[in-house]
Amino acid sequence: MDMLRGAQIAEAGLNDWRKLAQGLHARYLVDDFGTAVRFLAAVGEAGDAVGHHPRVSLGHGHVDLELVSDDAIYRDDDGTEYVVEWVTQQDVDLARRVTEIAAEKGLEADPASVSEMELGLDTAGSSTIAPVWAALLTGSAQSQGRGSPSDEVRDRTVRVPNLWFGDADEHEPPRQRFHIEVYVASEVVEQRIAAVVAAGGTVVDDSDSPALTVLADQDGNKGVLCADASAVKKE
Repeated sequence: MDMLRGAQIAEAGLNDWRKLAQGLHARYLVDDFGTAVRFLAAVGEAGDAVGHHPRVSLGHGHVDLELVSDDAIYRDDDGTEYVVEWVTQQDVDLARRVTEIAAEKGLEADPASVSEMELGLDTAGSSTIAPVWAALLTGSAQSQGRGSPSDEVRDRTVRVPNLWFGDADEHEPPRQRFHIEVYVASEVVEQRIAAVVAAGGTVVDDSDSPALTVLADQDGNKGVLCADASAVKKE
């Protein structure tokens, strides 16, 4: 099944969901554990009907869901096809059904609170070092390039954050090479940046904001705040 582009996801009008990194994310507020279990039982039945299910995380007062397909088809400019992890039509369809189930059970969505974290490592030789990090993070070198046409390391069981590799000059002087990517809903980007600045951080580069904003702490360590603005429906 073909992967969906940002504009296609935006047109789907999934008000409860936000596109972060590779998947669709939603948070529903619950009063107690029993309510969460009953909600997930209904979501499970909906998933069984189509042979596709969300990733689930339970927290105090909320249920977090992520929808992503591990067999999405990506085509590069040359027409070469890759099987990747990404949002497809089946994710959009199931997201709509989950939204209906939540409404039937009187659950409120909290889309602005969803978040996803990835790690970035700048290197001139990702193909050489990726197997080491795949083995360290997941225990298997097979995690290199899984669900991606690049050397990105992804754990099938989602125990650890994805690790992707950015380009770096092989001869540049030593500097920070690891950084954290934090994905948030588009509507909270300004608030999150303001919170970082209020805590003593600085904005290093906002030329691509709100999609990408580079921030730094007082020691100069950098992190990147990310939001997929392409998947937000224009009013």
